[in-house]
Amino acid sequence: MEFTDMEGVEREATQAMADAARESLHRPIKPGEAAIEVRDDTGPVMRVRFTIKIERLRRQ
Repeated sequence: MEFTDMEGVEREATQAMADAARESLHRPIKPGEAAIEVRDDTGPVMRVRFTIKIERLRRQ
C-alpha cells in the first residue's frame, strides 16, 4: 500500500492491528505480543504493538 502522509499510515496500521486482535478472540488468549512493522524503501518507519498480559490476582 502507498500513503501520502504518516497519519494515513498510522490509521491503516492501527486498524490492521485491531482486526488481528479481534480475530485472536476466537481462540484461547495467550500472553504475548503482536506487532506490525511499516517500512518504506529505506527501512522501518513505524511499529504498532498489541500486548496481552495476564495477571492472576488470587490463587485458585
